[in-house]
Amino acid sequence: MALKSTVFKAQLAVADIDHGYYADHALTLARHPSETDERMMVRLAALALHAHELQSVCNGDGTLAFGKGLSDPDEPDVWLRDFTGATRVWIEVGQPDEVALAKACRQSEQVAVYAFHHAADVWWKGVQGKLTRLSNLAVWRVPADASQQLARLAQRSMQLQATVQEGVLMLGSADGSVDLEPLRLK
Repeated sequence: MALKSTVFKAQLAVADIDHGYYADHALTLARHPSETDERMMVRLAALALHAHELQSVCNGDGTLAFGKGLSDPDEPDVWLRDFTGATRVWIEVGQPDEVALAKACRQSEQVAVYAFHHAADVWWKGVQGKLTRLSNLAVWRVPADASQQLARLAQRSMQLQATVQEGVLMLGSADGSVDLEPLRLK
């Protein structure tokens, strides 16, 4: 019998001072049975970091949501689609291979990767040269200590505040907060 995804609900209040974006998001996250709380929370952090693009890319007329992620390798972990259904921003979490990233770059205007695992540096050294031609790709390294702290915020029902200032995401709840400053690799 196949295991089912675990559903998490999050009320996310985003205050992106860097981009002048302030909004509340009611989110549903389906955590695949093989997904860790750490990876799920990095997906949520990536969404918070890109939430401003609802306004700046789609002029408020789009949808920012979680894709099927691990359940469907042909879908992103997070996507932003405009009112026509075109994917404007494709976000991957983890260490995808270069073939999947090239395909994503053909299907979306912008692609962002958030590598977070302790092996992310090894992954980056292996794919860095193969990704130089992908001009619409941005690769970010999430510090391991920050991603592990994010996992501690995971609850089935979450009330979270996300503040983005000077490139740092401060994600907090009643249980604590985490400062996350992704390092841009590409």
